[in-house]
Amino acid sequence: MVAAPLTWSFSPTTSAVESQPRGPSMASSASEENVDNYVKVSDGLGGLPKAILSSVHGSEAEIYLYGGCVTSWRVDNTDLLYVRPDAVFTALKPISGGIPHCFPQFGAGPMQQHGFARNMNWSIVDSEHVDGNPAVTLELRDAPYSRSIWDYSFQALYKVSIDRNTLTTEFQVTNTDEKPFSFSTALHTYFRASASGASVKGLKGCKTLNKDPDPRNPVEGMEDRDVVTFPGFVDCIYVDAPEEVYLDNGLGDWITIKNRNWSDVVLWNPHLTIESCYKDFVCVENAKIQEVQLQPNQSWTAVQHLSKT
Repeated sequence: MVAAPLTWSFSPTTSAVESQPRGPSMASSASEENVDNYVKVSDGLGGLPKAILSSVHGSEAEIYLYGGCVTSWRVDNTDLLYVRPDAVFTALKPISGGIPHCFPQFGAGPMQQHGFARNMNWSIVDSEHVDGNPAVTLELRDAPYSRSIWDYSFQALYKVSIDRNTLTTEFQVTNTDEKPFSFSTALHTYFRASASGASVKGLKGCKTLNKDPDPRNPVEGMEDRDVVTFPGFVDCIYVDAPEEVYLDNGLGDWITIKNRNWSDVVLWNPHLTIESCYKDFVCVENAKIQEVQLQPNQSWTAVQHLSKT
């Protein structure tokens, strides 16, 4: 293993709202800097800095520091993630696609939809590779913007690594405050897919909270299908889901979605509410819907493994 003790922070950890007067120049130019042969930091769309991971086996991943958002995961020259055509890279709103963070709130609630982590700047604090398979660790800490919404001190670490056919993410939240706090969270993963042909296996027997037709009043039920499809609008939470489910993206790829400590799975496709692109993706999200409670100095960690099989 080779590790690079580094810290890359292109601008203070802040929010799009705080940085708006500075416009697109909020993040200093990353140009193109090689950490080693496997990790590169460069300017992405809109001049926003991104980390590019390249495995010795040919797989690649890209992570934007804005939102800590993985926007690309390529295996065998095929990108298995999806970024919507309406996504903007201006740091004025979250990136729509890839793997956005939902933290410290999943869905609607007292703060903005899905919380603030997806529209704040993260910093690279570590880089390493094992036998030519790279990893980077990003950090998010509380800032005046986050404290104005959620008045707690915290540290979030997000390690992203790849090998031949797997993208692994490890998300750790630590309470650095003097008082306890609670949060809910998810990885809002967009998979490139043919929505009409995509399906998910492994959810039979799970309790469901179906948010169609009324997202504010989910209908409780039980999943009795061996194979769950996306025939129209889908927005359903699977409570206490198994640690491993399987996605057929309808394009010839099978993806195993394995996790540790993400207790729930969310399936989502907006159908005609996003008419321009709903046919081209499905979301299969590892989530923690029930709030995690942390005392001062306590941490919570969850791991996700996406593998093309």
